[in-house]
Amino acid sequence: MSVENKGICNADMPVHDTGTGNVLSRRLNKILETRIENDKETLEALKELSTFFTENTLQARRNLRSKIEKRSLVINEDFLSAFRDVKEVLDAIYSDVSEMNNSVQKMISRLQATKTQTHHLIDQTTKLQAESQTLSLQKEVAGAFLRSFQLSPAEQAVLRGSSRECAITDEFFTVLDRVQSIHSNGRMLMQSGHQTAALEIMEQMALYQEAALERLYRWTQSRCRNIESPETSILLSMAMSRLQGRPVLFRYVLDEYRTSRRSVLVTAFIDALTQGGPGGTPKPIEMHGHDPKRYVGDMLAWLHQAIPSEKDNLLILLKGCDKTDVSDQILQTLSHITEGVCHPLKVRVERMLAVDTDATVLYSVTNLVCFYKQVIGQVVPGSQLLTTLEELQELSQHTFLLALQSQVRQQLSECVETPPSDLSPSPGVSQLLNLLRDVLSVGCIAEGRQQDLPQIVSIIVEPLLQAINESATRLPTSDMAVYLLNCLYQMQSTLSLYEFVDELLERLQAQSDAQLDTLTSEQASSLVANLNLGSIYTILQEQGKGALSSVPGMEPTGLKNFLSKLDAFLVMQDVLLLPQICLLLSGTHRSIVQHRAFEVIAAIYRQLYEAVHDPENLYQNPGVLMPRSPDQVLKLLIG
Repeated sequence: MSVENKGICNADMPVHDTGTGNVLSRRLNKILETRIENDKETLEALKELSTFFTENTLQARRNLRSKIEKRSLVINEDFLSAFRDVKEVLDAIYSDVSEMNNSVQKMISRLQATKTQTHHLIDQTTKLQAESQTLSLQKEVAGAFLRSFQLSPAEQAVLRGSSRECAITDEFFTVLDRVQSIHSNGRMLMQSGHQTAALEIMEQMALYQEAALERLYRWTQSRCRNIESPETSILLSMAMSRLQGRPVLFRYVLDEYRTSRRSVLVTAFIDALTQGGPGGTPKPIEMHGHDPKRYVGDMLAWLHQAIPSEKDNLLILLKGCDKTDVSDQILQTLSHITEGVCHPLKVRVERMLAVDTDATVLYSVTNLVCFYKQVIGQVVPGSQLLTTLEELQELSQHTFLLALQSQVRQQLSECVETPPSDLSPSPGVSQLLNLLRDVLSVGCIAEGRQQDLPQIVSIIVEPLLQAINESATRLPTSDMAVYLLNCLYQMQSTLSLYEFVDELLERLQAQSDAQLDTLTSEQASSLVANLNLGSIYTILQEQGKGALSSVPGMEPTGLKNFLSKLDAFLVMQDVLLLPQICLLLSGTHRSIVQHRAFEVIAAIYRQLYEAVHDPENLYQNPGVLMPRSPDQVLKLLIG
């Protein structure tokens, strides 16, 4: 309604008193001040009013109230009609709910009756369910017990096999270990109070175990002859480790193994001797029968190569066993395996030693046997093969010594002949020393062989010394000394290259010193005679009381003869040396003899010099008679 219409309405309204006018004025002002656009309810009312109040006339305004009331009455009648339908629906729902309630009550009554009737059945069902759970638990426990203390059918089949000779696999050993584990667990079960069950389980497992070990024994016995296949070797090692707990079966298998391997080793050794390697390479050892050293060396080298292989195979076979328990059996088995080659080896070596062979070659064979005895003895100590090698070593050593003695006797005949004119060692001496050098040059490759050197040297040197001395007795003293010195020098030069002959070298040196003394004495006597010192030396030694110058032969004129010869000798010393001295092979020997002889002359000269310069001997001008002092003479002689 517009303001204009509101003014019209106010003009038609009767005018009241002033107080009423104020009230109307305030209300009118309030309406005027109202912001209709912010009053949503008023706006909605006006929108609704505009739907049926379409003409703003006086008559329309007067009928507005009645229209509103009529519209309100129509709306209320519409609500009443609508709520009547709702009531009818609710009444129908109430009726249905009442019927449902009656049905529910009936069902409750029936259920209550049924519950009362089935209470006993429910109790029985509950008990049966509890018993079922208990039985299920017992079933699981029983199943676990059977799995822990019994073998499954599949495991029993693996353990039994289709036959005794059926192949053994890794699964067999797994089942066998399980049997042993169950047997051990049975003892724990017995300690927990289940003696009856434990005894039955242990008895059953023992039967399984015995049957399995019997089958394993048969299988191992049939296959222990070949451990070259890696898979087979592993299975055999596992089998031997299981059989170790049965000493009798374990020993039987080892007996079978050692018998088989002994035959294989002997066959291989004979093949190597007669046929050689595959395709003829290497050649048969018998082809070198003409060469004793190579023949024996090849045989022993073949054994040295084959025996460690046998030991390795045996260790592979027993690698799963307790080594502390089988160490003796390992040695016994190796000893038995290698025992088969003892006879063919011994026969061939003895046959070779029976042939007349050079001593040097025999000593080489002896060294080879000794060396391989030590090497093989480390692999198979205490074996029959080691005993055979020791016997062969003793035989070859004895044969060598006999051959050496025979060879020495043959060559000694040349040593007792008359020595050469140059007094050098006879050809026989050189030959025997060359023999000694050849024998010792073989070399002691084995430990402990150095102890043979003194014996070998003694066999050659002792007869040689005796022969040299016998031959030298035919010579004059000087020649004999020179010849012996030359022979001894050659012997010392040869022996000085070797150890463990110090005692013999000392003996030879003592003999050399004795001959040097003899030769020095001869040389000194010759010098004394050539220098006319004999009578002078005798007088000096027998000097009594009185002046020496008055003794015949000691007068100054007699001394001048000696001094003049001495001066000539000092200038040319070699003139008065014995010719034998030049025949000495050793320059050291020549020097020693000369020095010692010259020292004798110098000593006599010193004694004469002191006597001449002694005032009691009444020599006139002794300094002119003997101008050289003894030290000067000694220096001129020896240098």
